[in-house]
Amino acid sequence: MHEQLALVRARVSAPPKPVLPAEDRPVARIAVDLEPPHLDRYFDYAVPAKLAKTAQPGVRVRVRFAGRLVDGFLVERCDSSDFPGALVPIERVVSPEPVLGPELLALARQVAEAYSGTLADVLRLVIPPRHAAVEAEAESAHPRPLGPLPLPDPAPWAAYPGGDEFLDALSAGEAPRAVWTVLPNSDAYAALATAVQATLAGGRGAVVIAATGRDVARIDIALTKALGEGRHVALTADLGQAERYRRWLALSRGQVHAVVGTAAAQFAPIEHLGLVAIWDDADSGHAARLAPYPHAREVLLMRAHQAKAGALIAGYTATAEAAHLVQRHWARPLTAQRAVVREHAPRVLALGEEHGRDRELHPGAVASHLPPQALRLAREALRQGPVLVQVPRSGYRPRLACAQCRETARCAHCNGPLAQAGPRQDPKCGWCGRTAAPWSCRSCHGVRLRSRATGVHRSAEELGRAFPGVLVRESNAARGVIDMVSGEPALVLATPGAEPLADGGYAGALLLDAPEILNLPTLRAAEQAVRRWLGAAALVRPATRGGAVLLCADGSLPAAQALLRWDPAGFARRELADRAELGYPPSARIAELTGAYPALREILDLTELPEGAQLLGPVPVQRAGEQTERMLVRCDRADGARLAKALKAALGVRTAKHGSDPVWIRIDPVDLA
Repeated sequence: MHEQLALVRARVSAPPKPVLPAEDRPVARIAVDLEPPHLDRYFDYAVPAKLAKTAQPGVRVRVRFAGRLVDGFLVERCDSSDFPGALVPIERVVSPEPVLGPELLALARQVAEAYSGTLADVLRLVIPPRHAAVEAEAESAHPRPLGPLPLPDPAPWAAYPGGDEFLDALSAGEAPRAVWTVLPNSDAYAALATAVQATLAGGRGAVVIAATGRDVARIDIALTKALGEGRHVALTADLGQAERYRRWLALSRGQVHAVVGTAAAQFAPIEHLGLVAIWDDADSGHAARLAPYPHAREVLLMRAHQAKAGALIAGYTATAEAAHLVQRHWARPLTAQRAVVREHAPRVLALGEEHGRDRELHPGAVASHLPPQALRLAREALRQGPVLVQVPRSGYRPRLACAQCRETARCAHCNGPLAQAGPRQDPKCGWCGRTAAPWSCRSCHGVRLRSRATGVHRSAEELGRAFPGVLVRESNAARGVIDMVSGEPALVLATPGAEPLADGGYAGALLLDAPEILNLPTLRAAEQAVRRWLGAAALVRPATRGGAVLLCADGSLPAAQALLRWDPAGFARRELADRAELGYPPSARIAELTGAYPALREILDLTELPEGAQLLGPVPVQRAGEQTERMLVRCDRADGARLAKALKAALGVRTAKHGSDPVWIRIDPVDLA
């Protein structure tokens, strides 16, 4: 026993045997998976002779850093290194599969610089986790498509002046860029698939991004119909690790040249990229939830510039960012003529003077947030088919207020907002989950609660009483999202984004509690309201077939006018002008810093801010249920890159000094209040 222990100690204490280096390019430059910003650079390692063939650019490797084994990617092989000492050898090549090509690496570095992030953070978004069994599968499991694709029929684009030219440019290998305002009651997914077909027919690849799995599934069906089987893949986070990696490898190996997916697909490796497209770029789901929090639209625009590819921003609405691209002549608008829009759009109404009279005659109906005007429209539309009812929030009573002073009802323990999940359930805190019974108002000591917002479950209850015998269906995350309903009369209640398609279109739609969306305390409240209203109204039959929509809001509001006139592009231009005047994105750049105030102050003291940059804050905010502080840094758009670089450099200095309290940085956050 003592002899065995002595032998083990001798092996541990013995110096390592010298590693024979590779004869050709014996130095490997490695992007090591390290979180601290001050270590965001490449490190040189020696390539052992035994790994000379497998240690090629793009492969995953394991290396020793500061005494521990860490993952990394081999970026390039070199003849020499500037490092003064002896290089540590690569421990092993995890896989000979080259998963990080030069284009993806350049894109990842650009995204990291634009969002004050590290390359390691971005690479976690770029490359999915490895699945060894999938890598071992033969390439014959992913046969290449046989035969060239024909040029597409341009019919889906006939309603849009310049649509034919856009398709021709894609098929000719050019780089057209457009902001496409989609007509209601049109097959937008088929038109999008036609653009992908034109790109593939020209010998290039395409990336299409949507924010939800439902939109991805619908675009996937349209692509299969246009391209045939085996010419594209769909990538979503819910595929499972093996299948997701299988499809990603099919793209990386050049066996498939088109992809549609959620955020997981924005970095998909595509050979000879010819088109990047994003559906509904106003959806907040396009903003990554992981550091450095890039927005899919901005990533795709970087890819288009890098690859000299075409770009298409599509949706029923338009964002201020898209309007900014048109204003700068970076993209051209693809919008139908007003006469064509009127042929496709439903009749849209808003509450007006008639609502004021109804308030006096029927106070009970108004209090239940269902104006008589809405009940009349629903009754008439139900004679022709299903009626869509959009409710801003799920739940029963998702927001409560004091019945006496109307202040928001808050938890006595953590100050979180109170909500009621059902008609006979006690109110609970939305932050800590504690039951708030009994409850009293901190402001006036009142004890009665009222609804500040009505959820979809409560609305279904009220409509069921108003229309006895009519089928009432709910589509939301809590009860399940419905994809399709029949053309039979029914009331279909849905939260924004969960609206089912209706066979033949809806006969009518009610957009309830519209002020609830408009009054959200965010910069993009009006933009989001227009997006949600147009998305629901676009599912309603044209006015020529009797389709009607009622917006339960004052029709004189600018956001309401955008729906009433069906003019999303005009509203986007107005939003852009307002933001430019106020100094908000996209006309300016704003960096949001969140963390403990001493840490924020330390970061800002270390940051060389661009000239004219403004500091705003600090203000208390909630992050992950905990109280913390937020500060904003605002600068001119032209100085945005300098600001991002300066903040990252300050983070690096602070982490090198072993600053303990974390600081989170987001550039142009979509939920900026």
